[in-house]
Amino acid sequence: MTEPLRLDRALFTVRGPDTTEFLQNLVTNDVTLLARQPVIYAGILSPQGKVTADFMLWRTDEGVLLDVHAGAADVLRAKLMLYRLRAKVEIGPIEAGLGVFSGDLTGRAILSAADPRLPEAGLRAIALAQGAPPEAEPEAYRARRIEAGLPDLAHDAAPEEVFALEALFEELNGVDFQKGCFVGQENVSRMKRRATTRKKFCPVAFDGAAPPFGTAITAGAAEIGSIRTGIEGRAIALLRLDRAQEALEKGETLVADGKALHLAAPPWLIMPSATEAA
Repeated sequence: MTEPLRLDRALFTVRGPDTTEFLQNLVTNDVTLLARQPVIYAGILSPQGKVTADFMLWRTDEGVLLDVHAGAADVLRAKLMLYRLRAKVEIGPIEAGLGVFSGDLTGRAILSAADPRLPEAGLRAIALAQGAPPEAEPEAYRARRIEAGLPDLAHDAAPEEVFALEALFEELNGVDFQKGCFVGQENVSRMKRRATTRKKFCPVAFDGAAPPFGTAITAGAAEIGSIRTGIEGRAIALLRLDRAQEALEKGETLVADGKALHLAAPPWLIMPSATEAA
């Protein structure tokens, strides 16, 4: 059994009689799912549909506990405070004594469940923790998620850089297309309806060390994307998958920092069809 890893996350609670309605009108996923499952994945978007922050929402006796990257916690709390208006909710302070872990914490966990994004992400848990959380993503966790093809927006993108479907919210169970309005919903629905999501996160494989973060990916003379977080032999890339597929069909090589790249798309990744790429 692998040792549980503490993640660079922060926690705060939203509580009060209007909690479900308040969050339901803001976040991408269906908050009522928490009535029958312990945790969901979601995000809050800009009005234009780009991801401001992504996070987990946990059901608790006191309300909903938000599990978000430590560097985005203050931004997320401020955004929720901005939208609170007359809603009967309290947005609590950062919980200093709790930590978020990846792994099995049987006997220690206050909350524990399978990661709602991917089975390969394993168990996720909240438990009492001493000391400050890690300042950067633990190396073993980074390797595991990159092998699975799982992007982490806190490490792979800037705030409001990518649209929700570019960030794989559909594949990772982070958006509900039927629940009704939420901030940025119109853009998300339009991209889904028109099948216009051609740029996405996708893992790529190569020999040797990863090219630096932000390195351009080219196909012939065209720049079609960039490297994001990487490990030996593999990285998360953000790229135009339609152009990547077209280049590979023509026998062209994808290149970053002089290295030949191979698409390593997992079977669950929704790829653009030939019709969409046209």
